[in-house]
Amino acid sequence: MTGPRVALLGFSIECNRFAPIAFETDFRARTLLGGESMLANARSPAPMMLGEMPGFVADMDAAGPWQPMPGLLAMAEPNGPVSQEFFDRMMVQWETDLRGAGELDGVCCVLHGAGLTVNDHDPEGTLLAMVRRVVGDRVPVVATYDLHANVSAANVDLVNAYIGYRTNPHLDMRERGIEAAQTLRRLMSGTRTYLSRVRLPIVPPTVTMLTGKDAPHRPYGELIDLGQRRMREPPYSGRVLNVSVMGGFAYADTPFNGLTVVVTALDQPAADGLAREIAEAGWARREQFRPSLTSMEDATARAKATGDASLHPLIFADVGDNPGGGGRGNTMWILEAFLAAGVQNGLVGVIHDPALAAEAHIHGVGATFIARFNREGGDEFSKPFTADATVAGLRDQAVRGRRGIYANNTLDLGLSAALRIGGLTVVVISNRVQCADPVFFEMFGLDIAAARVVVVKSRGHFRGGFDEFFRHEDVIEVDAPGLTSPILSRFAWRHMPRPVLPIDDVATWPVPTETTASGTPPT
Repeated sequence: MTGPRVALLGFSIECNRFAPIAFETDFRARTLLGGESMLANARSPAPMMLGEMPGFVADMDAAGPWQPMPGLLAMAEPNGPVSQEFFDRMMVQWETDLRGAGELDGVCCVLHGAGLTVNDHDPEGTLLAMVRRVVGDRVPVVATYDLHANVSAANVDLVNAYIGYRTNPHLDMRERGIEAAQTLRRLMSGTRTYLSRVRLPIVPPTVTMLTGKDAPHRPYGELIDLGQRRMREPPYSGRVLNVSVMGGFAYADTPFNGLTVVVTALDQPAADGLAREIAEAGWARREQFRPSLTSMEDATARAKATGDASLHPLIFADVGDNPGGGGRGNTMWILEAFLAAGVQNGLVGVIHDPALAAEAHIHGVGATFIARFNREGGDEFSKPFTADATVAGLRDQAVRGRRGIYANNTLDLGLSAALRIGGLTVVVISNRVQCADPVFFEMFGLDIAAARVVVVKSRGHFRGGFDEFFRHEDVIEVDAPGLTSPILSRFAWRHMPRPVLPIDDVATWPVPTETTASGTPPT
């Protein structure tokens, strides 16, 4: 085989400092693959992994001969900090794989950017430092990042190209993998890059970070659009390879939290100038990064009112208990309130409760029993709740995602059940995941289009899956308690740089621009 030898590896998990520790089992439930099995999964029509690595591999395959050197790819649903013991074992594996790959022409790292371990604020930086130690300064390294990345110095200083998502909901992961492949080929042909990063004292709440053109409130999306437009205009056209505007992930609670602009360019003045320009535009929008949610009382009243057939059906987002941000996916506030109010013709999903799902399978379809939610506890928000339920459907097979972030992904939800409780049908699963795809209801034959009310445990990715049923004006973001509440003043921050908006009433900027010429990591 001929062509460039390219190492492939990845570590992707969004870590909520306030959530339980993530262990090896959490990664095995999503994606923990190495060597040829990782490469085969990346090339499959319905991979377990998200889109960056499949996109990278497909583009490299299409471009001509190359020699992929696949290492370990570890992905998990958002959780708490990763077990230090498990991360240390993965570090040994990553280094063993890299050294065993021999002489390399390039490295592709699929990262998230909001990872934590029990003892490390910046495991991605730790991983990149090892990569540089093994491959040296001359081998180009590209890295992809989620737009919720918190950007440390190491995340930028140790790579030759920084490539972040540009859509929220995340619908461009495969495209960013393709971009990484195309950029790496330029780097391997001799192109030299320069990076710049500018961080603002703004920690955007999750609900203020939409990018869709039809979103009613999108200051963050405007910054991304600005970056994409300006990189193609004078004086930057032909000089800038990538503009990544990273909103960050507040709940990681790191010393480097904050909306950050990273520019990869062919010269340092272009990188510095464009990064600063976009940061200034972000600072001008700083007051727009304050969340506005619907109270539980108002949400319940609106759900009840959907009984009027002249009104459009509504979708209610339980943004405070989003498994996509580390929430346990099992709080009962909305379910209790809607049942008490007698809301009819509604779907609720997906509740993470393995014990309840297993019991439903024992009873069988058609059985009536007392459903005990959260009998095994969880966290301070995982309150027990009981209700009379009828088993409406059961499933014990993996499902293929249909739309949005999970489109064409193979998802193992474990034992799952649909329970009819009052006027609502509640989907319960065993492997925690956010309700971002209609298939989680459709796998039981439930008709979303016929429902008057849909409740989803998701912050925003449901918008990319359920937009065929609901318009932006039909979305109600409910202010309910949980580990992912967008009201950031409710959390006891320990490491967050302060003051920052909107946690604090006042913060000041500008701060000095931080830059680095890539390929020359600090000693």
